[in-house]
Amino acid sequence: MTLNQPPLRLLIVEDQVDLAENLFEFLGEDRYILDFAADGLTALHLLSTQSYDVVVLDLMLPGVNGYDICRRIRQDLQCQTPIILMTALSALNDKEKGFDCGADDYLVKPFELRELQLRIEALHRRYSPQRPVLAAGDIRFDPGTLEVELRGSKTVLSGTPARLFELLVRAYPSFLSHEALSDVLWGARHGETEGNSLRTHIYTLRKSLQAGLGSSLVKTIHGRGYRLEVPEKENTDTP
Repeated sequence: MTLNQPPLRLLIVEDQVDLAENLFEFLGEDRYILDFAADGLTALHLLSTQSYDVVVLDLMLPGVNGYDICRRIRQDLQCQTPIILMTALSALNDKEKGFDCGADDYLVKPFELRELQLRIEALHRRYSPQRPVLAAGDIRFDPGTLEVELRGSKTVLSGTPARLFELLVRAYPSFLSHEALSDVLWGARHGETEGNSLRTHIYTLRKSLQAGLGSSLVKTIHGRGYRLEVPEKENTDTP
């Protein structure tokens, strides 16, 4: 990684604390922005609310195993972030199962930490050009940088509001129901608490867009959900 490149954002999914600590120490937060999840469900929540460059996923996790988590990342979250599986399972059929679940790379334990770093950076180089800017009318959204542009005005989102905005851009011009948005963010077992959180995140998103672009962009479909509303261009013609 060169000095003029922004640090990569990595999600490390590993339940062995000693290995996770070694990864954090070696990769170093001065070179990478690192998040940690000790189980698959936490990883799914982070991936539904944050944007990462690469996911490093252990297969032998408590509760839901890495194969199922990898499959849910691809199918349920519709997330194409590169995934490296790491495991002590070295048989060919184990590797085949991992790739069938949607993994991009497979690293057998024990391994040199430098090798993992090389694989992370190789995957990022390979896949980063394949994250196209999304468009909804005059709105442009870059899923990589989380930057929103509207007719020359720009702002950068973060966290759950950024994830919500991406979902709304992809759905445009249709709306997304409260339930559909909550399913993506918190899974199918969400309840009233998550419904209140959704409204809070929508409020935060609107506030950020209004401050940066001069328009909140998100319209409430009462009793149903939300959709993007592209503001009309101002008429600058003189009479």
